Amino acid sequence: MPSATDVFVIGGGPAGLAAAIAARQQGLSVMVADGAKPPIDKACGEALMPDAMTALDRLGVAVPSQDGCRLRGVRFLGSGFSQPGLEADADFPSGACGLAIRRTVLHSALIDHATESGVDLLWHTAVTGLSPACSHTNVEIGGREVRAHWIIGADGAYSRLRRWANLETHSRSALRYSFRRHYRLRPWSNRMEVYWGRHSQGYATAISDQEVCVAVASHDPKLRLDEALHEFPELKARLRGAEVSSVEKGSISANRKLRRVWRKNIALLGDASGTVDAITGEGLGLAFNQALALADALRTGNLVAYQSAHRSLALRPMLMARLLLTLDGRPRFQQRIMKTFRQRPEIFRRLVAFHVGSLSPLNLALDGLTLGWGLLTA
Repeated sequence: MPSATDVFVIGGGPAGLAAAIAARQQGLSVMVADGAKPPIDKACGEALMPDAMTALDRLGVAVPSQDGCRLRGVRFLGSGFSQPGLEADADFPSGACGLAIRRTVLHSALIDHATESGVDLLWHTAVTGLSPACSHTNVEIGGREVRAHWIIGADGAYSRLRRWANLETHSRSALRYSFRRHYRLRPWSNRMEVYWGRHSQGYATAISDQEVCVAVASHDPKLRLDEALHEFPELKARLRGAEVSSVEKGSISANRKLRRVWRKNIALLGDASGTVDAITGEGLGLAFNQALALADALRTGNLVAYQSAHRSLALRPMLMARLLLTLDGRPRFQQRIMKTFRQRPEIFRRLVAFHVGSLSPLNLALDGLTLGWGLLTA
């Protein structure tokens, strides 16, 4: 193990590995430490939006598409409404594609590329503290210290580094609880499907030609998949008789915005730097783009620039999360929205375009006027 490095990354999940790879692209030496054993799994919808795929391409990460499924667009379905059959469907703009892939497969691909890039990976290695010095920081691991010029925190929503660096000040929306499981059956769609229920949302995404990822999200921490599926009869019917191929895993989701994401020679990214509700499916794409922005800032030694880039990158996903969460728990409003999408499909197409970064907030605001009129006349 080297006794010094330019960049020390705490956390070896996708965000931390992306940060390490991006820093290596800038010619910096990098070490990553994580107490877990890879590949690391996490309860999520496992869909990468087109902008996430673009960021992975910039990182030089070749995701094995044969191990996943190409996503062509998004479909909203009005499950549990008094009027069945309401849905909205749109392709991603300009022929762009996303990719749905098992989280563990994605993590393995990132590990392989980080290793090829020359990143020193320390698994089963917990960071226990920091010892600031004049021009660097000593990272305490396993009874020894590593000298680092930059420290990156990618250690999740409950980041210890964020606490050590006194960067905890944040605002947060109400917590939501997500649960995910996989089913072995042939996929029925190349869309990321979102089922809108009265008290929760369901998600279905094909991750291979023989497996589908299904998740639910709600404000009820006790609501599990089997019970939640009663609210989505179409989805429940498709899963009837299918073999369950993974254990149910849960996670907590919320919009969390930090006042600052850096201090001195410490920077945060991914969930450690703030979170966007999982309803957007933008968590990984946001982290990958933050990694690229942070690497540019490290090259110039200007973390103020990273703060600005971080704020800009989070703006669209945060706005999208707030827009979608206005539908949460409001079945009558959901029904009117879905009716408007059906009557004016161009609005939903442009909403999807904004979701993946192909449409400006100004254009979306203009569409909002059209949507408002549609709601009045639906």
